[in-house]
Amino acid sequence: MKRKRFSATMFSLCFCVLLTAQNINIIPQPKMVEMKEGYFTLTEKTLICFNDQQLKFLADYTSDNIRLLNKLELHVNSLTGDKKIARSINLILDNKLSIAEEGYVLSVFPKEILVQAKTSQGLFYGVQTLLQLIPVNGDRKVPSLLINDEPRFVWRGLMLDVSRHFFTIDEVKRLIDEMVVYKFNILHLHLTDDQGWRIEIKKLPELTRKGAWRVPRMGLWWDRECPKEGEEATYGGFYTQEEIKDLVRYAMQRHVNILPEIDVPGHSLAAIASYSYLSSSGLPYKVNPGCKFYGHDDNSLCAGKESTFEFLNTVFTEVAELFPFEYIHIGGDECFKGFWEKCKDCRKRMKDNGLKDANELQSYFIRRLEKMLLDKGKKLIGWDEILEGGLAPNATVMSWRGINGGIAAAKANHHVVMSPNNYAYLDLYQGDPAIEPPTYGMLRLNKVYSFEPVPEGVDPSYILGGQGNLWAESVPTFRQAEYMYWPRAFALAEVLWSPKESKDWNGFINRTEANLQRLSYEDINYSRSFYDAVITPLKDEKGHLLIQLSTEIEGLDLFYSFDNTYPDHHSLLYKNGQKLMIPKDADTFRVVTYKEGKPAGRMITVPLTDLAKRVK
Repeated sequence: MKRKRFSATMFSLCFCVLLTAQNINIIPQPKMVEMKEGYFTLTEKTLICFNDQQLKFLADYTSDNIRLLNKLELHVNSLTGDKKIARSINLILDNKLSIAEEGYVLSVFPKEILVQAKTSQGLFYGVQTLLQLIPVNGDRKVPSLLINDEPRFVWRGLMLDVSRHFFTIDEVKRLIDEMVVYKFNILHLHLTDDQGWRIEIKKLPELTRKGAWRVPRMGLWWDRECPKEGEEATYGGFYTQEEIKDLVRYAMQRHVNILPEIDVPGHSLAAIASYSYLSSSGLPYKVNPGCKFYGHDDNSLCAGKESTFEFLNTVFTEVAELFPFEYIHIGGDECFKGFWEKCKDCRKRMKDNGLKDANELQSYFIRRLEKMLLDKGKKLIGWDEILEGGLAPNATVMSWRGINGGIAAAKANHHVVMSPNNYAYLDLYQGDPAIEPPTYGMLRLNKVYSFEPVPEGVDPSYILGGQGNLWAESVPTFRQAEYMYWPRAFALAEVLWSPKESKDWNGFINRTEANLQRLSYEDINYSRSFYDAVITPLKDEKGHLLIQLSTEIEGLDLFYSFDNTYPDHHSLLYKNGQKLMIPKDADTFRVVTYKEGKPAGRMITVPLTDLAKRVK
């Protein structure tokens, strides 16, 4: 699969700037940019040269992407010794450089482009920055400059939930191609859940024969009809082990580690539907299609039966062989323990091991998993519920219920990946619910950009980094997944790579607008919700509904109506800070944003009865 890439011309804030880089639109913002005079002009005679054979893939990759960006075919050439070729792009690997492992130095001169790093990974990121400098409008001039750059965090992740909705290998590869542009280096695949088992386990064939398929349903999640007796399960899919190996190779070439997640002991209905002995109840179940079941169906693996751990050992043995990344994610979240409390095997396990409650039984479960993974040369990482009942000795915590779980883990000297739902859950609304696909909660672009992974009072050495998670209950297609990732993942990329001190919301928006043009060029879907009006309903002291408007970004005009007309720049103009009173018998509110006299955001139409329900 040839990667389609995008990015931008490049803007950068730097502490050592000699000239202002007003037309540079790089995301994430580099650590240091020094503008120079002049340009390097790409021509058909420009070569891409490399000084180490392990860089052959990177040279070809660079050539492929320049052809996609600028319709310019550049040949690659291997360098001899320390020789560099003038009027060329020289990729130089030098392990003696005094820079970070993932750092790079990019120098653009009028007669040469030089990318240097001590590792191939650093060079790869330098190339990403260079590609963002190459225009897509036919212009072949690259501005002269010096960039010295390195990441703030080692863990810069995105998660894709492939259980709730299945995404093909080619779609996952496309996501890898999109995320590396912004220097993400970890793809977390949520491979198993109540709604589907997505990875072939050769010794347990029912997991994909039964667990990978469910009855077809549409409509709102949790409002769907449960499977009927005799109804055929036709919706789903899974990855064969050969497909996984191919995907891992593809990712590693692009310096992305794939983190597999096998979610246990809860969220296991797809596994239990395949092998009923795995649950405490032992009852037959079907893979859930998105209907309500929590607390009614037994979706937690039995912690009392040894057969459960034999099953998991088989699963993790094959998973560990497929994924070279040092971590395996075991989930550990939202485990319903009601069936454990009634289970004679679980009660016996608790008695035999001196466990006082079901939380300690889950801790016992996780500790056994940690030992199991250590025996296979892997480290355990799980959602912050693994703290309950006591944390396994060497576990890493992915903190999703806010940051408190991460704080507790770090203070107990455990490594942490910060992924709080109020900053990093990319399945949440990013604009007004009246015009967005149905989900829950709100996470606007500016909130993501304000994310700080290191809380006050926490030793930063325990914070590996952060991650954005896309749960797929309301994401049935890859096109929709792109819409949910971008541009919020731009903000995460900058949070996780760039220096904390360099944050600049207005500058980020300028660079985002330039990058969105690249996404359009590459036919990558994205959201423009940050251009939309933000509607805040409230009530006065008499209980009358009022409406206050605002915007995420500066420079927008808001035009509105109550009279069932569609507002434009001739309609009522909102004045900042106004509290709009509702005219008598009005039933609908509409608002649209303009920028520099042209429509910017989408028309939002909301019944006033719906707005009244939003008042907190």
